[in-house]
Amino acid sequence: MRVPLSWLREYVDLPATETGRDVQAKLVSAGLEVETVEHLGADLKGPLVVGQVLTIEELEGFKKPIRFCTVDVGQANGTGEPQEIVCGARNFSVGDKVVVVLPGATLPGGFSISARKTYGKTSHGMICSGDELGMGDDGSHGIIVLPPETEVGKDAIELLELVDEVLDIAVTANRGDCLSIRGVAREAAIAYGLPLSDPALLDVPGPNAYGYPVEVSDPLGCDRFTARTVTGLSPEARSPIWLQRRLQKVGMRPISLAVDVTNYVMMELGQPLHAYDRSLVQGTIGVRRATEGEQIRTLDGVERKLHAEDLVITDERGPIGLAGVMGGANTEIADHSEAEGTTDVVIEAAHFDAVSIARTARRHKLSSEASRRFERGVDPAAAAAAAQRTVDLLVLLAGGTAEAGVTEVVAPSAPHTISVPADHPDKVAGVSYGRETVVRRLQEVGCDVYGQDELLVTVPSWRPDLQEINDLAEEVIRLEGYENLPSTLPRPPAGRGLTRRQRLHRRVGRVLAGAGYVEAPNYPFLAEQVFDQLLLDADDPKRRVVKLTNPLNDEEPALRTSLLPGLFGALRRNDGRGSHDLALFETGLVFLPREEQRIAAVLPVDRRPTDEEIAELDAALPEQPRHVAVVLAGAREQAGWWGKGRPADWADAVEAARVVAREAGAELVVRGGQYGPWHPGRCAELVVGDTVVGHAGELHPRVVKAFGLPARTSAMELDLDALEAAGDDTPQAPRISTFPVATQDVALVVDKFVPHAEVEAALREGAGELLEGIRLFDVYENAEQLGDGRKSLAYALRFRAGDRTLTVDEASAARDAAVALAGERTGAVLRG
Repeated sequence: MRVPLSWLREYVDLPATETGRDVQAKLVSAGLEVETVEHLGADLKGPLVVGQVLTIEELEGFKKPIRFCTVDVGQANGTGEPQEIVCGARNFSVGDKVVVVLPGATLPGGFSISARKTYGKTSHGMICSGDELGMGDDGSHGIIVLPPETEVGKDAIELLELVDEVLDIAVTANRGDCLSIRGVAREAAIAYGLPLSDPALLDVPGPNAYGYPVEVSDPLGCDRFTARTVTGLSPEARSPIWLQRRLQKVGMRPISLAVDVTNYVMMELGQPLHAYDRSLVQGTIGVRRATEGEQIRTLDGVERKLHAEDLVITDERGPIGLAGVMGGANTEIADHSEAEGTTDVVIEAAHFDAVSIARTARRHKLSSEASRRFERGVDPAAAAAAAQRTVDLLVLLAGGTAEAGVTEVVAPSAPHTISVPADHPDKVAGVSYGRETVVRRLQEVGCDVYGQDELLVTVPSWRPDLQEINDLAEEVIRLEGYENLPSTLPRPPAGRGLTRRQRLHRRVGRVLAGAGYVEAPNYPFLAEQVFDQLLLDADDPKRRVVKLTNPLNDEEPALRTSLLPGLFGALRRNDGRGSHDLALFETGLVFLPREEQRIAAVLPVDRRPTDEEIAELDAALPEQPRHVAVVLAGAREQAGWWGKGRPADWADAVEAARVVAREAGAELVVRGGQYGPWHPGRCAELVVGDTVVGHAGELHPRVVKAFGLPARTSAMELDLDALEAAGDDTPQAPRISTFPVATQDVALVVDKFVPHAEVEAALREGAGELLEGIRLFDVYENAEQLGDGRKSLAYALRFRAGDRTLTVDEASAARDAAVALAGERTGAVLRG
């Protein structure tokens, strides 16, 4: 929300010496996030005056149209003679009043103006556009043309209010009241201890039977609807300069008088309004839910298919507006430039359900100034005042007549009251405020407060975010100053340090970084169509997701059950930016829904929750195991004078899993498998005990294509918590033997489908306790030598005894025992 300081001063009599920075500090102390203070016109220097175009000469022979003009600037140039100016704009004519900057002036951006020769003429100044003065676009896309009654020679800096300070406030979702000058003025008045001149305090006539007919069919979606009618508006009437400038300062573009007035009142009071061309509205105005498949063309020119939950404004033809979001094109107010402008308007000031408007805006991807306010909370009691303010401005500025009829449809409701102990804010903050301070602060925000030890608080209509006692406590605390809360550092018990899970997490990160991987954390959100791209079966448990009620992105409404989609996105982005040799990893939580869905209890804030309350909250949360995943593409070893290098492949992904398992102290078994995104025949199933904890290998070509990854990309994902549970990370001192090692090589021929892991396990068991290590160093396939469907696995066996030097016979016996057991279990035979 952009708040011009000059506009704010109209409602709060701030000291004349207060700057935007001073007001920023006060509002920040009161809990509002004022991001910046923009100094409009800080580097602007006159003379900048109003001139009248006397003559225009079209200059020929140039690539673009150029005009040589004489402009009357009165006595501003010191001579009273017409000012000669060269200009390329085409949107003004002889007799128009324009803004002229004279030599010696400086425009925003440090652009100094002097007389200079151009296009064969000498130009003594410039005729200015809004962009050149830092005003923004006024819709004309050209020179500023002022109203005919503007005085020649008048100071344009003052006329256009070019010097001002604008506070840019990041309004949180619960403070919809601060999306208006009125709301920010109220906060400023409280911060400075000054009275507020409330612009909503107007004399408003009561409803009567002569107003425009309105029928509300859904009082839950629309609990208040005010309609007023103004007739006889001048079609040629334009928004005055002061109104246009205020809209520009708050970030809105002037359009036409009727639309500008409704936007002005919305920014002033926070109540969105809509003006209908009365001649285009047919019959009674209604409010109802849309019929599924019904269509409307909104003001942005888009044809929209409506959902049954959308709230719409209708006449006898059907929808004429998307309630609280955007009006329809079939009742649009005509622009003042059109031949037949709008003369009669119906003003709508309504209050809609916040949730309904938020869902409609997201469903149609149509965020507007109106929807932003409705979904954050609008003061329902301000609707009548906003309609009256709009009527008054239209009558004043366009010469219209306010009809006596007033329509007001109101669903009965009682004000929200909260019972709160007077000392509750003290308990929450750990500060003794006292009853008087609590009552005074609540009254300052607009609450009615009664009672002594137990206060009965009636919440003001403009603060729908105040729902329970802790909200009231927060109001007292923020107005007394968060900076005044005492700081008490917690005293952690000595000697605990990191948990086993935290230590493992850190070690895994360090070991993968040491292996050449780069950590790439990603957001934990995904779209459900990702599971189709991962080639997961329809009944795969990973397809069961936890969906967010209020996702940051409608296209990614679910929490991840795998780390791979996020890493795929990071790999794709980096590859697309020229980094082709990539090895990325991530450790993070995945989210698995529980079989029994529970509603989480709201924990207290005035005391520490009990262990039972914390356990109940944990039971309502999804399971959140920690996973680790890697993706690789491009070269694993770079080429150079030392050799040709090597591309990353499935074996690197498997080795990453082994590295992680060693850090966890778990014995990882690698065997052939087949799962979702991995290539059949190049997928390793990772097992600890009898539990499959992950997979690794080369990705399926269809997955590579679906995610836009480089060819032959490999990946691995492991359940880190399962590894931790199965492993023993107790540090083991290495055993160093003084006796020599005996090495025996053995080549075994087995059927092609026999996994290497089964052969290795049989060799380990058969070799007995003398076996120190085993390594597969060769895989060979040749149908002529080995036979069809056969392969050769060559292993290097290391034997050593702790108390003696092994003889050749002992090593050979251990080898033969290993081969015998492998033959018995897997059908392996010695090669050759």
